[in-house]
Amino acid sequence: MAVYIGVDLHVRTQTVCWMNTADGEIHQHTLDHSRDDVRAFYAQFTAPAVVGIESSGYALWFHQLIEQAGHRLLVGDAYAIRQFARRRQKNDRRDAELLLDLLRREEFPVVHRPAPPSQDTLALLRYRHRLVRMRTMVKNGLQAVALNHQLRLGFRLFTVRGQQRFAALPLSGAYATQRQQSQVLLTTLEAQIAAVNQELATRAAADARVVRLRTHPGVGLQTALAVVHTLEPVTRFDRARRIAAYCGLDPSEHSSGDTTRYGHISKQGNRLLRFLLVEAAWSAVQHEEDLGRFFRRLRARKKPHAVAVVAVARKLVLRLYRMLQEGIDYEEFRRRGRDARRARK
Repeated sequence: MAVYIGVDLHVRTQTVCWMNTADGEIHQHTLDHSRDDVRAFYAQFTAPAVVGIESSGYALWFHQLIEQAGHRLLVGDAYAIRQFARRRQKNDRRDAELLLDLLRREEFPVVHRPAPPSQDTLALLRYRHRLVRMRTMVKNGLQAVALNHQLRLGFRLFTVRGQQRFAALPLSGAYATQRQQSQVLLTTLEAQIAAVNQELATRAAADARVVRLRTHPGVGLQTALAVVHTLEPVTRFDRARRIAAYCGLDPSEHSSGDTTRYGHISKQGNRLLRFLLVEAAWSAVQHEEDLGRFFRRLRARKKPHAVAVVAVARKLVLRLYRMLQEGIDYEEFRRRGRDARRARK
């Protein structure tokens, strides 16, 4: 006997469709998160029931509730699930029925969920990324104030001497208010980013995988952490090419008959990881001989800078995957590469 539960989850409500294989009867119910006891509702089912939901944001509380109730939670690829829909009409009831049907037929397209420690580290990386974006917005606002009053210092505006000259500007009204409040906000953001950096550094120092990845030129603290905790466990990838596709660095394809066309990268997967890999690639082309030579070769073929650096990012993540898979650092990676080249001669 097994219990399957399909849940169409929303912020305020959820539509539940469930079936007990003992009698085969299908039931349906809608829960209001503000009025109904969601925990008690799922406690009525004999554990472990199989619960399926589409992947979405803001569902961490539901994941924890289901796991605390002793049930098995499956998170499905929303796009792949929609491909199974036979009707054009879409509503919460039909969505829940579709999830239940896929669970019963064991065709539910499950997506990987990182372990809780990895989820926490990735959440901290995303939080740091938001803080940095906020800091950039504040700095751009201060640059606008300075430029409006003929103070053109560029990045030197945020040096000690630049701040002294900025403070000496005779501002009044809205500009004076913006300068004063933005500088306070900038100081606060700098302190928060420093605190998050310290926490990330502590976690990285305790993880041998991160330490090994950071030996590769161009790979810093954030990139190493993002790669380790997004790809773990690396054993779920049976070939290196799947890593590039998982990161959204594989080319999209539009082919038919005898015509083969490759387009822009797919941009699937973790957006922050892809951003960090591209940033690391810019550094790697300056400090790693082979990747730098590959970048220059693409540029010589008239490839735009952006296209060339994305190609480097793809090579970089495949290298990092190999280092994780084999548990080696950069020097050992290079040595094995030299040995393989000699063996082919």
